[in-house]
Amino acid sequence: MSLPSDPSLMHAAANGDWAAFEQLVERYQAEAWRVAYRLVSDRHAAEDLAQEAFLRVFQARERYRPSASFRTYLARIVVRLCLDYLRKGRPAPAGDSLHPADPSASPASQAEEAERARAVERAIAGLPPKQRAAIVLRYYEGLSGRESATVMGTSVKAVERLLARGRAALFEQLDRFLP
Repeated sequence: MSLPSDPSLMHAAANGDWAAFEQLVERYQAEAWRVAYRLVSDRHAAEDLAQEAFLRVFQARERYRPSASFRTYLARIVVRLCLDYLRKGRPAPAGDSLHPADPSASPASQAEEAERARAVERAIAGLPPKQRAAIVLRYYEGLSGRESATVMGTSVKAVERLLARGRAALFEQLDRFLP
């Protein structure tokens, strides 16, 4: 038995099927939170922003038209909410790492990897918000340049420029970890 498609679940939700919308939330909840967390570096704020994104999707369920994948549609809402949050000058604490330690590695290797992961997360958190969004969408969420551009409401060329500037800043900040 195949799972219902995202557009069919949104159509069902628009017709009052709460269970269909719940399926969408279950399908994309972790991804929405992960994108928000990587952009705002605050677990609680990320949770609130992901919930707000789903609330907005629910409120717009009757107007939804699948011109892009649902994943892209949701990511666009999450990124906009996060950029608004960051624009308001909310502090971005250095949160816990999203990268669990490898239990088979030695304690020294685990400590080194944890330090590297925290340094990368701090460096990403220090990027300007749009560069941060481009880096997160492309390298952490695996979106293509076109998908990232759709999510960010800009051109592919603009995303490429944001990625280039973001990578340059990250290399500069993280050069001590490079061989």
